[in-house]
Amino acid sequence: MIYLVRELSNLILKKLQPNKVVILYGARRVGKTMLVNEILAKVNEPILRLNGDDINVHDKLSIRSIENYKQILGTCKLLYIDEAQKIPEIGLKLKLMIDEIEGLRIIISGSSSFDIHKNAGEPLTGRKYTFTLYTLSENEYTQIENNINKMDKVRERLIFGNYPELLHLPDRQDKVDYLNEMISSYLLKDILVYEHIKNSQKIFNLLRLIAFQIGGEVSLQELGIQLGISKNTVEKYLDLLSKVFVLHKVEGFSRNLRKEITKNSRWYFLDNGIRNAVIANFNPLHARNDIGALWENYMISERLKYQEYKRISSNNYFWRTYEQQEIDWVEERDGSLFGYEFKWKEEKVKIPTQWKSVYPDASFELININNFSEWLK
Repeated sequence: MIYLVRELSNLILKKLQPNKVVILYGARRVGKTMLVNEILAKVNEPILRLNGDDINVHDKLSIRSIENYKQILGTCKLLYIDEAQKIPEIGLKLKLMIDEIEGLRIIISGSSSFDIHKNAGEPLTGRKYTFTLYTLSENEYTQIENNINKMDKVRERLIFGNYPELLHLPDRQDKVDYLNEMISSYLLKDILVYEHIKNSQKIFNLLRLIAFQIGGEVSLQELGIQLGISKNTVEKYLDLLSKVFVLHKVEGFSRNLRKEITKNSRWYFLDNGIRNAVIANFNPLHARNDIGALWENYMISERLKYQEYKRISSNNYFWRTYEQQEIDWVEERDGSLFGYEFKWKEEKVKIPTQWKSVYPDASFELININNFSEWLK
């Protein structure tokens, strides 16, 4: 069995401190449980493991008292709760434990940011460290790939994405079946359960529309007309899809230049395989006309992993003017602007004249197949 050491492993271990809570977010099937098990294997002390899917765990934790929690923990000073968002008032319960039980360390994980953020995030202010685990990153693949086979693997990932279990599925049809099962059984599970949405078809249709608009601005009103639902409902669904780590929103950048467009946002899938499964297209690159969208989506999802795992604080945008000058990705960090254009094979791209004129101190770089590895290290 192939297992890659995750980039977050040592960082989370360092933050697993007495009287602190580590919160690990992430989509279903990205490897949260295996990552936590890897971390806990390095801890030489008794560990109490609980699962939010177990109704008996709900009952045990329902009595919110110090004595009850001390009795449950016993000699354990390290508590791990998987699917913690399913436990009612989990944040208040963890706050009581952390504040009153000396030396206790807690790590919790969940597949949606709905209840963890709402019920655990706020009560644990000043007492927590939060991390997001994504599908496998390009840096993690270096453990099993070399320069000879890397580009063939990258071409494959542009189609099938980066879910860890795909490493064990060498057959193309097995990969297709796995991703189709993902979108039918796992993808929207948290949305349907927690938001009591009965008609998932509208959400699937919304995802298909977004999949064909990668790299372009999305009008909520136009989407609503196409789907036969209100603009507000579209906005709600998109917000939910971001909270279960299916989509990522990027807004337009502007410093009040009247010619810059900031009204609409762009949306990207956090995994290329899910995007291709939604539109039922797993054709190889030479048989596709959307390679530009695939490359842009992949680079943005990989950059988000890079920023998260290296703990880089950045405001991320796209930039476009009414004269159709644009930049795919703009990072605002450390008081500076960094512009990036994504092209699959092109060697040279001109800097937009208005970008250079209005933001003369900003940088501009082309990211293609020849230099993307350096950009993600």
